[in-house]
Amino acid sequence: MLEKRKELSQPVLEAFWSWVEETSGKYTANESLKKALQYSRNQKKYLNTFMEDGRLPISNNECEACIRPFATGRKSWLFADTPEGAKASGIIYSLVESAKLNHLDTFRYLSYLLEKMPEIDYQYQNDPNILDPYLPWSSELPESCRIQKKKK
Repeated sequence: MLEKRKELSQPVLEAFWSWVEETSGKYTANESLKKALQYSRNQKKYLNTFMEDGRLPISNNECEACIRPFATGRKSWLFADTPEGAKASGIIYSLVESAKLNHLDTFRYLSYLLEKMPEIDYQYQNDPNILDPYLPWSSELPESCRIQKKKK
């Protein structure tokens, strides 16, 4: 993997750094470009890190996509003005993220829970194991809750 990366990415990277150095040496009135070039030069060591290990991702898009819900949720959390509201938000958030991790259709899974939970009423307080079939990793969940794989 590293060999292939070096073969394909190294020439592009070298051309980019050559362009950065060449463009940085020229006069430009464009302040945004100046800032971007200076940032690139200051971060060169870190921007080249993916060339050291073939297992490292070339971009951090996947990581950013994973933390986006937390960043967007921050503003919503301001409206949980009571400890009970914050706890309820945390429970829902945990269910949604766990459903995603377990390849569930979040909307269908939550709909299923809202349909089925009244049937078990408060019995789970005496026996928490009653909830096991409803947890996101349960194999007992109906197929309708699972993300349907597209057929080729």
